[in-house]
Amino acid sequence: MTVFILYNPCYLHKLIIKYIYWLNTVVFLFNPLPCCILALTTTTHHSCKFFSGKMGLFKAAGVVYKPVEEIDLGPDSNEFYLKANVKAPRMAGFLVKIFAWFLESRIIGTLLLYILKRNNLIHKLVSNATLEEAPMFVPLHPFVDLNEQEVEQIDSDASPAERVQRAMNCLPLTLEKSVDDSNSSSFRRWTIADYSRAYSSGEITPRKVAEQFINAVHESSRAALPMSFFINYDAEDILKQATESTLRYERGDPISALDGVPIAIKDEIDCSPYPTTGGTKWLHKVRPCTGDACCVMRLRSCGAIIVGKTNMHELGAGTSGINPHYGTTRNPYHPNKIAGGSSSGSAAVVSAGLCPAALGVDGGGSVRMPASLCGVIGFKPTFGRIPHTGVLPLNWTVGMVGILAGTLEDALIVYAAISGQLPSHEPTILPPKLLFPLLNSTNPISEIKFARYGEWFNDCSDEIRICCSNALHLLCEHYKWKTVEVTIPEIESMRLAHYLTIGSECTTSLSSALEKLDFAELGWDARVALRVYGAFNSKEYIKAQKMRNRQMQIHKNIFAKADVIVAPTTGVTAYSIFDDALKTGELDYINGAALVRYQIAGNFLGLPAVTVPVGYDKEGLPIGLQFIGKPWSEPTLMHIAFAMQALCISHHRKPKVFYNLLHKN
Repeated sequence: MTVFILYNPCYLHKLIIKYIYWLNTVVFLFNPLPCCILALTTTTHHSCKFFSGKMGLFKAAGVVYKPVEEIDLGPDSNEFYLKANVKAPRMAGFLVKIFAWFLESRIIGTLLLYILKRNNLIHKLVSNATLEEAPMFVPLHPFVDLNEQEVEQIDSDASPAERVQRAMNCLPLTLEKSVDDSNSSSFRRWTIADYSRAYSSGEITPRKVAEQFINAVHESSRAALPMSFFINYDAEDILKQATESTLRYERGDPISALDGVPIAIKDEIDCSPYPTTGGTKWLHKVRPCTGDACCVMRLRSCGAIIVGKTNMHELGAGTSGINPHYGTTRNPYHPNKIAGGSSSGSAAVVSAGLCPAALGVDGGGSVRMPASLCGVIGFKPTFGRIPHTGVLPLNWTVGMVGILAGTLEDALIVYAAISGQLPSHEPTILPPKLLFPLLNSTNPISEIKFARYGEWFNDCSDEIRICCSNALHLLCEHYKWKTVEVTIPEIESMRLAHYLTIGSECTTSLSSALEKLDFAELGWDARVALRVYGAFNSKEYIKAQKMRNRQMQIHKNIFAKADVIVAPTTGVTAYSIFDDALKTGELDYINGAALVRYQIAGNFLGLPAVTVPVGYDKEGLPIGLQFIGKPWSEPTLMHIAFAMQALCISHHRKPKVFYNLLHKN
């Protein structure tokens, strides 16, 4: 059979052409970036010509990109917006296994991967493209004083607890609400300030909250549809932390406002006493966790109760949060829907009221996507703002620790605790001072300009387009801010370059482990992802870094016209979970491509970004609006997000799955 295939290319093509339509979906489906792939139009009628070279199999010409200074970024630019419009089938169960087997085949797999890359425009837009720019391997940004409005300066050597206190001073005064007050007409989640006040007043203790947390997690696991919030949590360790916090409050000596507050950690971040699995059944065996990541250490130093490791998509290689090993994290607003990936568990625990905040890692929207789908804040700082010591090095130039929180105020408090450089870092890496937004100021920031690319902004479902457009209009009208119409060119090229980058970095990081790994330990969708990731070579990686430099310059020019880029956070709301995907994972190009559509610049270019819940679709599923800022512009982004939140928070809805941990009974 092997000889027959090798010497009969027409037969080979006929054998695989029946599967190639489905295989074209493969590259799309892995978080953080499913590529935007065009359908393969070759038919069996042309199979012999295809493989004989007459159709140019080995002549994948590349684009010649014109100089950045010649690109028109105005609203009437003739730059073409390349839209993903492939109709590809969803695959799960046995079909996913078939694709994995074909791709892992030494001969057929190699040919299929080449065809996929060629017809998915990777060769045309990246691999064989001609770019003038030099490669930029790390998206480090030199510090530029942005003269941001209404900020508080904090010494960079202040302790995490001191920074938390300064952040608390930046928050608006709110009416105190008893933990037993359930008469409010609108829904709101308990905040870090609520926990702190309740503990200080003696209404409830951290120990009692910890007990209720443990009971709630048990309840969520025994539900008809298990929520699968956590990969690992230790009740004894949680109660030990809570008891120590309770004693501090009894002595009148809490460490900070975070003392006794439950915070969850994505299982991509080291956190004792738990292994760091990355959503796998094997990674912790080859990379043992030896202590806390820097960000976790800083939270502990503020007295926060670390309540466990949240569920995630295996290796961060998917947008759904479906994990065949630890269960599928379900959306608290609708347990039959996905929570999003890859920081699915962190988004869901915040949405469900189990924690006011959680940490995630954002390599391609992995914080902002699930935050939007679960109706919470998702905040990703500038690359390098938060130390990455102790985080799985799955994608070291695009992945960043991010924050998921019920409110923007809570995101600011956690950001204050974990940001800042390590003592060993060069002093020039970060700005000399930390700046926190004065959210309690009576003078809102002024003259903000939002860059909006209409074709891109509107490339989403009608419900999201209308909701986000209305929210942006309301924001501009209320604060007298302006929208500037622009063109952001080559979004698809940037997306492919990012996908190539994150895939190459993932397989390089895991290379020594993968050589010895029994692939039966991997989920089937992760097997497909790793096979595609491993198909990229050094030439393609360097071309992708040239594209990074090019897009850096393009976005710098965009930011010369406006302060912030605005877009929906996702192109679709949370979609349904089907039983056939629970044990294998799934490949869903259409939904996967829509989920990552607006995420890439934040990761590939290292820009700060935040998503804010602004409404719901007809099924009651949350919709998020995203703001992408200039490097080091976190205070301005937070001001804008806080303003957007203030206009929408009275319309927030309670999830179907929600736990009130501050209720005394």
